[in-house]
Amino acid sequence: MTEPVILPVPARPDRRPLVGYAMVLAAAALWGVNGAVSKVILTSGLSSLELAEVRSTGAFVLLALALAATRPASLRLRAREVPYFVLFGAGGLALVQWFYFLAIHRLEIGIALLIQYLAPVLVALWARYVLHEPVRQRIWAALALALAGLALVVEIWSGLSLDAAGVAASLGAAGSYALYILLAEHLIEERDPVSLVCFGFLFASLLWAIIHPWWSFPGRIVGNDVSLHGHLASWHLPVWSLMAWMVVLGTIVPFALLVGSLRHIAATRAGIVAMFEPVAAAIVAWAWLGESLGTPQLLGGIVVLAAIFLAQSAR
Repeated sequence: MTEPVILPVPARPDRRPLVGYAMVLAAAALWGVNGAVSKVILTSGLSSLELAEVRSTGAFVLLALALAATRPASLRLRAREVPYFVLFGAGGLALVQWFYFLAIHRLEIGIALLIQYLAPVLVALWARYVLHEPVRQRIWAALALALAGLALVVEIWSGLSLDAAGVAASLGAAGSYALYILLAEHLIEERDPVSLVCFGFLFASLLWAIIHPWWSFPGRIVGNDVSLHGHLASWHLPVWSLMAWMVVLGTIVPFALLVGSLRHIAATRAGIVAMFEPVAAAIVAWAWLGESLGTPQLLGGIVVLAAIFLAQSAR
């Protein structure tokens, strides 16, 4: 049987795939570093919910101030956009963070990330069976290869005792992650990445303000000093400075990079490339926190990179 002929879709003149892949890799690397930063902040006594609230609200405030000073017109929100942004912010950006923080309390970080990164599979399934878009066989192969690489990174064979609630939280993170990638791909057609992320974090912040009002936030912790642990245990920084890093370089910049990349590459490919995050997190945890980095992790990282190149080659 001959394969059906798929006519090429005319490419947008401003699409630059290599730029899109570089943006996602940079975002994944920043998220990898942010995992260690967040782990240090959580030792200060803040809960995962409070940390997610700080991350969302801080990102919204800084983005809104920047846009008000430079491009105030982009802060106009059209009525037809509101339902999408409510879902994008509250259902995507807010919940993916919360579910992730819940998961790493009950599971090893690597296992939680492995389950969370089922999201690109969900994106591909949505594209193929709901949107009826052609998903080439090489993309499915890249997904399988990337998941195999992540399994090596976390050494999935080394005796796992999975907590049911932790697995459920990780699956929730996967669903939320897939949701915000798909919605971002839809919204980016009419919005610039900065205002898109800004409105997303607005509705994420509103959700957290309802669940956990700000007057109940333990503000005294913010001024305390905390050890950086691991190889930097002798160094201490105030919690607020780590929060500032988390909000700017751990949230605003990587989310804007990921959303901006969707102007250049499809959501399915962006999801595959973002699987570099656990590899980056393992490297940072080794260099900073003194966690082990053996042959399986190195081999897994190579396999994930091979999957990324395979996805990129699927023209």
